[in-house]
Amino acid sequence: MFSKLKLLFKDTVIYGSSTILARSLNYLLVPLYANKLSTFDNGIQTIIYANIALANVLFSYGLETSYLKVVSDSADRERDETQLFSTAFLTLLVTSTLFALLIFFFAPLIAQLIGLSPGDFLFVRYAALILWIDTLLVIPFAELRLKRKAVQFAIARVAGVIAVVVSAIILIVPLNTGLPGVFIAEAIGSLVSLLLVIPVFRQFRIFFSSGQLREMLRIGLPYVPTGIAGLLIHLIDRNILIRISPSSIERIYGKGFQASDIVGIYGRIAAFGVVLQLFIQVFRFAWQPFFLQHAKEPDAKRLFQHVLSISTLFTMFLALAATFFVPDLVRYHYAGSFYLLPPRYWIGLSILPWIFLSYVFDMISTNLSAGLLITGNTRYLPVVTFAGAAVTALFCWWLVPEQGMDGAAYAIVGGTMVMCLVMAWYSLKFFPISHDWLKLFLLLVTGIVMALLQSFIGPGLPLAAAVIALKSGLLALYLAVAVVLFRHEALLVAARVSNKFSRK
Repeated sequence: MFSKLKLLFKDTVIYGSSTILARSLNYLLVPLYANKLSTFDNGIQTIIYANIALANVLFSYGLETSYLKVVSDSADRERDETQLFSTAFLTLLVTSTLFALLIFFFAPLIAQLIGLSPGDFLFVRYAALILWIDTLLVIPFAELRLKRKAVQFAIARVAGVIAVVVSAIILIVPLNTGLPGVFIAEAIGSLVSLLLVIPVFRQFRIFFSSGQLREMLRIGLPYVPTGIAGLLIHLIDRNILIRISPSSIERIYGKGFQASDIVGIYGRIAAFGVVLQLFIQVFRFAWQPFFLQHAKEPDAKRLFQHVLSISTLFTMFLALAATFFVPDLVRYHYAGSFYLLPPRYWIGLSILPWIFLSYVFDMISTNLSAGLLITGNTRYLPVVTFAGAAVTALFCWWLVPEQGMDGAAYAIVGGTMVMCLVMAWYSLKFFPISHDWLKLFLLLVTGIVMALLQSFIGPGLPLAAAVIALKSGLLALYLAVAVVLFRHEALLVAARVSNKFSRK
């Protein structure tokens, strides 16, 4: 069993290294944008990018996941994978071109619909170009994942991000292009990634099968509302914050802020959730092909139980560590002249623990989604995610006017928790697994108690070294509690590590 876990973790490390490197490079842009652009411009960029993420789901309409599933099954049926690749890519090429043209021509109207002024239509048109290029990458990237060509996948992704970072620095600093430079740099990065996956197109043929497309759409279309709802849980907050009234802004934050400023601050602070988002994204890249390949094996359920326990435990630990140290990193005055985010942004730091907590529930939902895909019950995925999205939306409409950014963060936690509970209900109904729910709950409560303890004691300590010692001690204690609760997994990993070192 551990050899199979090792295979998953090996792929996770490769995907993870590339994604972490890519996001780390990309994250260099957060302080660049925060320091070189106004909070108002950051707000516009945050809203556009949030809606790009939503539109990406519509542009690909679930064909990535369905392509993985259909090609995985084709190995048993001795079907021609080249035809599947060609059908999927041609379909996305045609539809993404049509969608991008519609966005281009109706850009002023779309700008108004997402809470911006009609004069911001140029940024919507940049978004259409980015969406078009990104959609052309969907099937080639899925093919690389399916064939476990993680290194090629990593090179294409990292090179694209390097192109974004370099282009953005050049466009914004010496050329002083301002906000347009952000979108131009993103388009350049996507184009570089597309050029690097050209070798995948060796298997492309001018071929289209309506039957194959129907099969993929049958599996993939349920992911469209599911994907939108899942993204809304983390993005609807921006779209509601942009509509917060001036009176609410002045009451909560004082004078000198507009709605776009609040969104810009919120977006830059929430971006530090990348610490958790990275791990979940990396895990998801490796997890989908892994559970599809091992679902029919006799020990699959026990294997998946261990995966959920280990991945969730690690996510909880990361969430607690980030809660302890990220605010200090943001407020630290580097070399006495530079902040990761200028002081104007610090009014949003209180949302961080809630953002980190929401990703814990995301990790559990990611694990549990395997049950629905394995059994073919993907029709329940929209129910799961819409339940979470509905809770997030309702809480946002209720809490944002009263508590601003904090209200939005509370809503995200509520939405992800509901989604996790509904996902567990359906997934375990069709694919029963005896997970260690009580132990995970105890570990979650322990983390919350430690976070509260640190927030009460830490500010009263006179020396920074004492605060660091307190936080490090609490993290060590938390890890010890986790090892005690999950002794079997800990012993399994320890034995494997010991054997590896004994052979050297």
